[in-house]
Amino acid sequence: MVSLGCRVVMVVATAISAVPVFSKDAGGIVEQVGVLVNQVVEHHLTGCHLVLITTTQHSHVFASIIRHMSVGVAAGVVVDAGWVLSQDQLAKDHLLQGLWGDERTTCRGLILDLTTSNSTDLLLRLLESSGLSKMPETRVVVVGGTAGVKDVLLHHSLRNTVHGLYLALHDLTLHTPPRTGNSRLKKILPKEAASVSERVWVYRRCLYCNNGKADVQLIHKWNLTSSPQHVDDLFFGGQFRNFNGHKIRFSALRFLPYNDYTPDSKEPGSTATFRDCLDARLLSVLALKLNFSLEVREQPQRTWGTNKDGKTTGMLRQLQREEIDIGGAMGSQTYRMEVALFLRAYKADVLSIVSLKPTLLPQHLSVIRPFSGELWLLLSVSVVLWGVTLWLQQRVWRWFAGGQGVKLTTALLHSLGTLLERPPSNPSDNDSGRLLIGWWLVFCLVITTGFRSSLIAHLTVQGKSPPPETFEDLVARSNWKWGIEHWMMRGMPRQYFTQHTHPVVRKINKEMQVLTAAEGLDKVKKGSYSLFSPSYHITIVINSNYTDNFGQTPFYISKDGIVGLAAIGWSLRKGVPYFQRLQQLISQLEDAGIIPHWTGDIIAGRVKENRAAATLQQQAALAITVHEDDTKLVLGLHHLQGAFYLLFLGCTIAYLTLLVENFAHSRSWSL
Repeated sequence: MVSLGCRVVMVVATAISAVPVFSKDAGGIVEQVGVLVNQVVEHHLTGCHLVLITTTQHSHVFASIIRHMSVGVAAGVVVDAGWVLSQDQLAKDHLLQGLWGDERTTCRGLILDLTTSNSTDLLLRLLESSGLSKMPETRVVVVGGTAGVKDVLLHHSLRNTVHGLYLALHDLTLHTPPRTGNSRLKKILPKEAASVSERVWVYRRCLYCNNGKADVQLIHKWNLTSSPQHVDDLFFGGQFRNFNGHKIRFSALRFLPYNDYTPDSKEPGSTATFRDCLDARLLSVLALKLNFSLEVREQPQRTWGTNKDGKTTGMLRQLQREEIDIGGAMGSQTYRMEVALFLRAYKADVLSIVSLKPTLLPQHLSVIRPFSGELWLLLSVSVVLWGVTLWLQQRVWRWFAGGQGVKLTTALLHSLGTLLERPPSNPSDNDSGRLLIGWWLVFCLVITTGFRSSLIAHLTVQGKSPPPETFEDLVARSNWKWGIEHWMMRGMPRQYFTQHTHPVVRKINKEMQVLTAAEGLDKVKKGSYSLFSPSYHITIVINSNYTDNFGQTPFYISKDGIVGLAAIGWSLRKGVPYFQRLQQLISQLEDAGIIPHWTGDIIAGRVKENRAAATLQQQAALAITVHEDDTKLVLGLHHLQGAFYLLFLGCTIAYLTLLVENFAHSRSWSL
């Protein structure tokens, strides 16, 4: 015997039943049963957390199983199944705590010894209370008589079990005399009966082989007296190749482009017919691959639901009560995963900021736009400082060497004139002054060249005001307001805004208005307003109702958006057996790029359908003229109006200066 490295938990559930008496010499066949179970463990349960349960403390079959496994017993517990079931749920959880391992346990096995039991139903009810139905991948091996095969494998507690084997011992096996024992007993038992008693029929629980429903299959016949054989892979496998028309119950909730449908009646919770959406396409591919049927019903309360203090509502309640198998597309959240399994199916949609499209910047500022405000300020300071420097230098030269000095006004005008490429005559007659002026000429050459090229670029490519892309942009704008669609505050966005700790997000949440998409877009068109909405959803709305035949729209959707969800997917009831299979197939579709392709196709198709059904011209929805012109730009008066404004300003300043000079001159004559 080899050690399999398994950790075994033995639970002995005592029930009131008669225990058959075994002869010490009758151990031959019983030992072979132990060898048979050991083969199953060795081939399929190596490294698993094992739970062994028998219905009596004196089972020879159970003792043989433990002896041949040679793995050691981690814990032995003696409990009364009836007493455990009579306790309240809190007491049950405490008594059965740790039975199936912990969250780190990835493989579980259950071995049931029912060879001496008249209380099988009581034992299976104990398994139901222990949460076996929530762990469909647990591999169950049952050893018992032929009469209880269907009763056990089709019991409600095993409804989600994927891998279930029943090693059916003939009833005579438990009473077979030893082959080397009393000759009188051999004469009593016919040879044919002894041969039958040494057989073990291996049954398997199949999930969907009976027209989509569970059934029992005889897959192998074993002779205990023959040499041990290897366990075939047929014992554990092949359950999800064909669902044989198994009906999957799907709860639908409208969430474009993921889910859309038409109810078959006005009654809440009625059956529904899918429209073109991601759920419809994905389910049709999976149904074709796995051969299952689908029952689609509208969620009665039309809500995903909440989970507060263990009390669930909406779709989550349906999943918890196992009224449905799969819930339509929703975001992954902690409180939802407490009562359901989350299957990632689609890329998460981002929360976009919808604002007016960028407008053209004022043309009268085009002359000063090539340089930033900081550069204009620094350039002005440089002109003054250089003029003062030249004046001080020439004044010092006059003190030491004599000669004609330079007035401060002359130095400042020379500084400004050089920058404007119209310098006056050289005011300096010494080498140090000429050197200072030379470096100023080089500086002015670089500045004027940069200004000229930037001005040409700004005049030919008209600048636009930047639209808000982030929450920080919204908060930084004065007199700006924002809102969010009302249906979004029933799901993940509400949790995101209410629980976020960042001060910007808290300010956004405090001043956020809740309204419909139409109301929000009307406010956006009036200006100084932004609307929060999922990117896919609002793209369909805008392209369907607020875009003309040339693709022009007054609205701008932020590029990146705010990521509030890790993924969008389905919620499945806990214990659903085909979770791993669906996850495998959906991952293959996503990796192949099929699902992203479907997303774009569905959005375009829905927009086309909406526009075709509209009764009014799309241009009537446009309240703002959108300036889009890709032709070559010819400069006009409105492009260069800033230059004329500067000319007017300069003339006005010169005229005022003239008045001041005349006034000063007249006063000097009067004195």
